[in-house]
Amino acid sequence: QVQLVESGGGLVQAGGSLRLSCAASGRTFSSYTMAWFRQGPGKEREFVGAIHASGGTRYADSVKGRFTISRDYAKNTVYLQMNSLKSEDTAVYYCAADAAIAWNSVRLTQGYRYEYWGQGTQVTVSS
Repeated sequence: QVQLVESGGGLVQAGGSLRLSCAASGRTFSSYTMAWFRQGPGKEREFVGAIHASGGTRYADSVKGRFTISRDYAKNTVYLQMNSLKSEDTAVYYCAADAAIAWNSVRLTQGYRYEYWGQGTQVTVSS
């Protein structure tokens, strides 16, 4: 059974940092593109960033320079390091994975194209 399990969410003050983890099980995800999405209160789900199987990354403009995605192939885990957090970063953060999504395309940012999803972890940034 394939599972993505996020962890690391919590309450943090504005300007602080958090690191989210997404642990994959049930198969090896080393060849998958892994992505992070988020959904804030009253907002639609939005793309945060993604990491290719090769290690290349892409980010939404709203988090560029503040968030960093990395992956540990041995642990089958992807991380989202979030620095300089703002109140507008408050959201449920989701990990997603897909083996065939187009990297250099708007499709990368379209959540419905991803095959696997985690259950989400809440991040709350207090101002």
